[in-house]
Order: sequence, then structure tokens, then C-alpha cells
Amino acid sequence: MAKTMVKKKTTAKSSQAGLATCAYCQGAGIDPFGIPSERSKCQVCGGRGKVRVEKPTIECTFCGGTGIYPDKRITCTACMGKGVVKAVKNPKTCPDCEGTGESESTAGLYCVRCKGKGVIAG
Repeated sequence: MAKTMVKKKTTAKSSQAGLATCAYCQGAGIDPFGIPSERSKCQVCGGRGKVRVEKPTIECTFCGGTGIYPDKRITCTACMGKGVVKAVKNPKTCPDCEGTGESESTAGLYCVRCKGKGVIAG
């Protein structure tokens, strides 16, 4: 008689992940600017209205949590359109951007030191 092997389902213990409402389309699943058409799926969530994020999160300082690059019609490069970024342990205000998340030396780009979060690990 042959033995049957039972495989146990294992899950990788990576960082805690969860779902959040897509900031770029505000959960609608449709591109907020109607590009290329009014029925186009959101490029951030793929039309699902939810995005996977690593917990804990903080609001993206660079875009203000909108997921939209400031003054443009593209996704925020700091949070990739999610509106939130992974929180850091023992946060302190970034000395380079003074907490704004925006580069002081190059206007319109996010701060390289804090990656647009406005805070760095203390």
C-alpha cells in the first residue's frame, strides 16, 4: 500500500501586509483623469479599488496622501500612487527637507534622503 503525502500549506512570514483604498482613483477603480479613455482602469490598483501596502503606514508627505504627483496628472513617485508609505521606527523630521518630503535643491522632486516621507529613522 502506497503512502499518500500531504503537503502542508506554508506562508512566508514577510512584513505585515494589508489592503488599503487606492488613493489615486479614490477606490473607484477608474483612472481619475480619464486617460486614455473615460473607462480606463486605474493604473495603480488595476481597477480593483484596493492596493496592497506594507503595515504600518503613514500618509505620503510628498503628495499629501492623494497618490497624485503634485501639480501633475501622473502617479506620485514617492508612494507609487498608493497615498501611503511604510512607516519608519522612531521617526524624526528629515533634516534635508524639514519634513515637507520635497527636495530643497530640486523643486518638484521628492527628497532623496527620506524618499518623500518627510521623516527618517531616529
